[in-house]
Amino acid sequence: MVSPELRVKKQMNVIFILTDDQGVWAAGCYGNPEIRTPHLDRLAESGVRFTNFFCASPVCSAARASLLTGRIPSQHGVHDWVRAGNMSADTQPPGLNCGSTEAIEYLRNEQSYTDVMADGGYACGFSGKWHCGDSLRPQAGFSHWFAHPQEGVSYYTDALMVRDGKLVQTEGYFSDVITDDAMAFLTAHADRPFYLSLHFTAPHAPWDCHPRDVVESYDACPFESCPQEPRHPWARIHTKEHLGNRESLKGYFAAVTAMDANVGRLLDHLEKLGLRDDTLIIFTSDNGHSCGHHGFWGKGNGTFPLNMYENSVKVPFIVSHPRRIPPGRVSDSLLSAYDVFPTLLDYVGLPIPGTGSRPGHSFVPVLLGESGEGRDSVVVHSEYGPVRMIRTQEWKYVHRYPFGPDELYDLVRDPGERRNASDDPANQALIRNLQKQLNAWFVEYADPAKDGSRLPVTGRGQLTTVDLEHSPGEAFAVLDDLL
Repeated sequence: MVSPELRVKKQMNVIFILTDDQGVWAAGCYGNPEIRTPHLDRLAESGVRFTNFFCASPVCSAARASLLTGRIPSQHGVHDWVRAGNMSADTQPPGLNCGSTEAIEYLRNEQSYTDVMADGGYACGFSGKWHCGDSLRPQAGFSHWFAHPQEGVSYYTDALMVRDGKLVQTEGYFSDVITDDAMAFLTAHADRPFYLSLHFTAPHAPWDCHPRDVVESYDACPFESCPQEPRHPWARIHTKEHLGNRESLKGYFAAVTAMDANVGRLLDHLEKLGLRDDTLIIFTSDNGHSCGHHGFWGKGNGTFPLNMYENSVKVPFIVSHPRRIPPGRVSDSLLSAYDVFPTLLDYVGLPIPGTGSRPGHSFVPVLLGESGEGRDSVVVHSEYGPVRMIRTQEWKYVHRYPFGPDELYDLVRDPGERRNASDDPANQALIRNLQKQLNAWFVEYADPAKDGSRLPVTGRGQLTTVDLEHSPGEAFAVLDDLL
């Protein structure tokens, strides 16, 4: 428990906005003149925008688990998107298949930063996509729980949500529905310190069910920011449906713009409550996404073997707090999702537990403009099952267990990752050094019982927890109709 003297003594609110499958390129403030995100743009102008922020894994559930816990997939054991265990068979309504007979709480043995904040006096609210299992039950210190029970939603299908432990039918466009709930939470807790997680499903597929006026506003867009390149040899089969499809591009862009409008609604509501200057706002995405870039649609599992392209592992990350954070800044510090845990707790003045077991470091000095550096070694790591990446400012090395193929990219001369330089004799010493760093880092932090390098992760979903009760073959969906 947090001691009474360390509990929150004054107003210091936090809003954490998370999107789903938003590429770092899919925002106006990140240099895309085609996509309209005026409210993200104004959020960036009021704070600091990071250009080198990476997810811990380029797939939703694993990335979300790392954001919450500050631990990598090879520690918390979520290595793929949660395909089973979101609800139990006796609680799911007819026609809704949650993939298993029992609800599975994938993070049941983990401590999240929201647990610490709730213990420290914060009212913690959740609205949107959870996707870490057992969706009917509030977890991670949240006292307000308005959660979607599955991994995705069709936006205009009057989505089912969980409130007070029960499924409720909602009406309207999903991004609007969860923002309405988030705004109500802000109103109800305006007189005490609060933490709010607003987790959009946008711009995740499907892309054919967004507001028609927004979709049609992209009719004349040339989509030069999304080159539809020749199909990647590893591309999954769904790429065939979307590659070169203007309606898919219009839908993806519309999903982002409609989500952005709701960010604007939330910001306006916060200002009406007189709380903007007292609230830290973080905006990011769980993982990146390609919309034809490199010849595929998707994220890390948009290909098989699973990929670590920049569009898959790099995400937008914007932080704003007018009272403390200098506005209008851009940082190229190399940072990771596992740095969020210590940074948030450091920023609000709560103790950071278990620092030795977590790889992240607080980057509060970067937020406050006191330092331009991020990680001490200017290296970030990412993993997706048996695929691991080490990324410096100049180089990216991707290692695939057990047999490859491995990749090396010179990000200075080849920022588009077009030439795999791993076979170049001149680079062998560099590769050995990067391999040594990569291996040493995972030896330090990975739990041998949950080490992804030994697991059959295919990108088709996780079926149960990784533990002594289940074999690796039971935990992950088999490779079927993937290519």
